[in-house]
Amino acid sequence: MTIDLRITRLSHGTGLPLPSYQSAHAAGLDLLAAVAADAPLTIAPGGRALVPTGIAVALPPGMEGQVRPRSGLAARHGLTVLNAPGTIDADYRGEVQVLLINLGADAVTITRGTRIAQLVIAQIARATLREVVALDETPRGSGGFGSTGTE
Repeated sequence: MTIDLRITRLSHGTGLPLPSYQSAHAAGLDLLAAVAADAPLTIAPGGRALVPTGIAVALPPGMEGQVRPRSGLAARHGLTVLNAPGTIDADYRGEVQVLLINLGADAVTITRGTRIAQLVIAQIARATLREVVALDETPRGSGGFGSTGTE
């Protein structure tokens, strides 16, 4: 499935490449940090930062953008997206920003153009809620966290 994604480069994103897929079958477009070249952003251990990407998008109705962590940043530095996945609604027209948190032991410096997250475009379904007196029974029932696969 291919969709038309309209994208606007904001003034502080000038000179940066647009998000792109890094392999033929990649699910996510890599998002880049649009911090000033002379003002890198350092995130201390346990710290968090809202990182600009320098772009805004217009998703088609019925679609959402999911901002997800990059596995390499998580594995090497403990850096991840705090509200993963972050959601970009189809009617949002502001800058795409990424809320990063440093779960590692060392400070991490984000420089201009660093690949900081992935943007996955996904189809959504909207629910019509129907209140009922009781839900149908299942073998699992109300078993919650850690309740499956045990005997």
